[in-house]
Amino acid sequence: MKFSLFFAATVLAQAFALSPPADHPPVPWRPAGPNDVRAPCPMLNALANHGYLPHDGKDISEDHTVTALGKALNIDKKFALALFQNGISANPDKNATTFSLSDLTRHNVVEHDASLSRQDFYFGNDHTFNREVFEETRSYWKGSHIDVKSAAEARQARVKTSQAMNPTFEIPESILTSSYGESAFPIVVMGDKAAGTVQKTWVEYLFENERLPTEIGWSKATNEISYDDFTDMTKRIQEATEQAQNATAKACVVKHAGRHARHQAAH
Repeated sequence: MKFSLFFAATVLAQAFALSPPADHPPVPWRPAGPNDVRAPCPMLNALANHGYLPHDGKDISEDHTVTALGKALNIDKKFALALFQNGISANPDKNATTFSLSDLTRHNVVEHDASLSRQDFYFGNDHTFNREVFEETRSYWKGSHIDVKSAAEARQARVKTSQAMNPTFEIPESILTSSYGESAFPIVVMGDKAAGTVQKTWVEYLFENERLPTEIGWSKATNEISYDDFTDMTKRIQEATEQAQNATAKACVVKHAGRHARHQAAH
């Protein structure tokens, strides 16, 4: 009897030791195959690669979205539904009840110029990770953590580069918030939403691999992430961007005034 109990206890212990945690991805990570579609968004691509969303990236329903975002990232239902509506808006079928990740490549619907990791639509490929673009972005992330200021600086740098290189550059007012939200999302979902910081290596890992950075220490938030959390962080990114723009404008005015004064003095 004692042996039987010991054996049963050992088997149970081994089973628990081998079982993945509750938030472990439902299937092993696999990159997109030749018949799969992906989006300009590294996080959605990661969720498809992990099997939280359909691996082929097609016909994603409201239930798929709410369940995947809740299980993988602890995003609450209201926030998940808002993201689903974003996806539906990109489906060219106005009566659609699902969307595919490839729908999100439609220019100036959800996808926009000056992405943190993709080329502009003008250059022909707005959905695949671009190393050169991402290297510019990450060059503004100093230190071990990305904060609101450095996130805003990286975004603004990408805007300036796109303005200089892309003759058709625009970010319509209708998706300007989405542009700021692209910088806010990693902080609020993967980092400390109160402090406004996120570990840089986690964000780099996500962008470069389209894979959740659980292998390097990240785990989903303990508390649910709300739509209000996201909108607050988006506003903080926007305000930091505007402050940087104002500071640059003032510096240019002072520099011009100094040049004018020297010119006057010389004459």
